Amino acid sequence: MLRKKLNHSESPRNVSSDHPGTSGSEPGLDLGEELEILHPLGCGWSNEGSIEPIEEEWEVDRVPTRVPKDGFCPNSRNFVEDDEKRSDLEYEEINLEKLQRITSTGIPDGGTLRATTWKLLLGYLPPSRDSWQKVLSENRVKYSKLKEEYLLSPLQVSSREETSSSGEHGDGPLRRHDVSDEDHPLSLGETSAWQKYFEFTEIAEQIDRDLQRTHPDLKFFTSPSQKKKEPMRNILLLFAKLNPTTLYVQGMNEILAPIYYVFCTDPVEENAANAEADSFGCFVRLLSDSVDHFCQQLDNNSSVGIHSTLSRLQEMLKVNDEELWQHLEVTTKVNPQFYAFRWITLLLTQEFQFNTILRIWDSLLSHPSGVQDMLLRICCAMLIHVKNILLKGDFATNLYLLQHYPKVDIEQLLQEARDIIPDTSTHRVSVD
Repeated sequence: MLRKKLNHSESPRNVSSDHPGTSGSEPGLDLGEELEILHPLGCGWSNEGSIEPIEEEWEVDRVPTRVPKDGFCPNSRNFVEDDEKRSDLEYEEINLEKLQRITSTGIPDGGTLRATTWKLLLGYLPPSRDSWQKVLSENRVKYSKLKEEYLLSPLQVSSREETSSSGEHGDGPLRRHDVSDEDHPLSLGETSAWQKYFEFTEIAEQIDRDLQRTHPDLKFFTSPSQKKKEPMRNILLLFAKLNPTTLYVQGMNEILAPIYYVFCTDPVEENAANAEADSFGCFVRLLSDSVDHFCQQLDNNSSVGIHSTLSRLQEMLKVNDEELWQHLEVTTKVNPQFYAFRWITLLLTQEFQFNTILRIWDSLLSHPSGVQDMLLRICCAMLIHVKNILLKGDFATNLYLLQHYPKVDIEQLLQEARDIIPDTSTHRVSVD
């Protein structure tokens, strides 16, 4: 199981990040018109040139080529003039509506384009380029302060305070620090800083175990050093401490992994050096749209929770392919909870190879109706895409197929997802 029992309120709730990334005007409300669309031709951009090559055979034809620093890469079917190669991110005011349309066709691996685009689409960066540096600096400072407040042990905090105090008083002799009962590491008092620190020991250990299992097939995540795991651990533990009703739930590490990978491999050194802070801000924003899926108390809620979302998927399949819906729901009784629970809660991060996950997330983050709407469309398209196999299968055969989804042409699948008819009749929040 991905989840454990959590104490949670009965109503949906926004995830707290102590407001990182909320400086300035709310991104996405003011869409300028001066942005020129760069239309990708043919099958899309090349995937060559990623900082850490990930072995994956794409279904589309590709021509190996050199990737320029800006991340754009021409190929035999996607050649444009130099003035048309300019990224839309070069404009002073980014038109997010047009950026969504461009991103939905896929962003090339390598370069800084995907990292910057994801930050824009998640609202971590404002549309105005002039504000980027200021917003980034403010967010990174806020994250640093949050780490100091929530992640340092009382001993580390005390040591810093003593170091600061000794600096103010010169190089005089060190003075013994009086330790009250409440400040003692063995204190069980509710106001004890140590008691609060140790409360999250079990959660920290669970995070460490999950990070050991995060994409073990990729060198980026399995480096012997803790350079990659420690920042991810900090992000997940800080999230748990800032959100005591949600805490950390197994699987959140899988959602963090693509974000941290993209930001950490940004060729702009300053951005890569601050990947931890930027990943935290974007992780919180992304998870706020689906955090209720991790809450067991909301499972049977009529308007929120994972079972509500699974019901929406069932209705969407029925609207788009009633024959397949009848076979899965009535004939073979393959409940979506058996396979789509993982699809939805982990944003498909366990169903495809890593490069494909990044491509799928381009479409998820750029969909005008939001991540969850596009996610359900993709899940529905995944079912219809293997319809011929499913119609021939029984319960065991179909369950295995959907729990071990086969390799497919991802561009074709995403196009089928865009063609899905959304169902709007069953997901209505009561206003009574």
